[in-house]
Amino acid sequence: MSTIKSIIDSIYPLGSKSSQEVIDIISEIQIEKGSKFIERGSRDQSEYFLIDGICRSFLLNPDGEEVTIAFYDKGTILSPNVIRTQEGISLVNFEALTDVTLGEMDAELFLNLMIQNEETRAFGNAVLRIELVKKVQKEINMASLNAKERLNIFREEYPGFENFVPHPAIASFLGITNVSLSRLRKDRS
Repeated sequence: MSTIKSIIDSIYPLGSKSSQEVIDIISEIQIEKGSKFIERGSRDQSEYFLIDGICRSFLLNPDGEEVTIAFYDKGTILSPNVIRTQEGISLVNFEALTDVTLGEMDAELFLNLMIQNEETRAFGNAVLRIELVKKVQKEINMASLNAKERLNIFREEYPGFENFVPHPAIASFLGITNVSLSRLRKDRS
C-alpha cells in the first residue's frame, strides 16, 4: 500500500494517521486488459486509485460508437464517485486498456472520513479540483486548438500511450476520426 501513500502524497500530503485511515479502507483488485470494470447504468459506490496500468472512461454516442472521455495512468485517481455517478448509478464506462491494479474503497466510508477529518477533507477537495481543471482544460483545447495541436498536448500529457492504447480510443478522445489520427501520426513535422 506504499503506492497508495505515494498517490495520496502527490495530490495532497496527509499526515501518517490520516493517510493510514484512508489506506485501511482500501482493498486491491486486479482487472484484466479489455475488461469493463465500471459500466454505465450499473451501481457504483466506490472510489478508485489506479496503482498500475492504463484505463479509460468512455461513453457510446447516438450512433453506438465509443467516445473516450478521459485516460488514466498508474499513480492517479479515477474521477471521484460524486462526478461519475448519479444516485449511485454510473454515468460512464471504464475499461482496462492494459492489465490494471486498482485500490478500491467504499465512497461512503471515505465521505465519512472527510467529514470527521479536516486534513482528509482537504485531500478529497484537491482530487475534485484536479478533476475539474482537467475537464475544463480539455474543453478549452477541444474548442480552441486544431487536431495537430491537440495530438501534441496528448503526447505531452500521456507519453508512450500511442504504443499501448488503441488508436480509435485516442482519436475519439481528440475529437477526430481514426483516419485523421493516422494522417497526423505520419506527419510528424
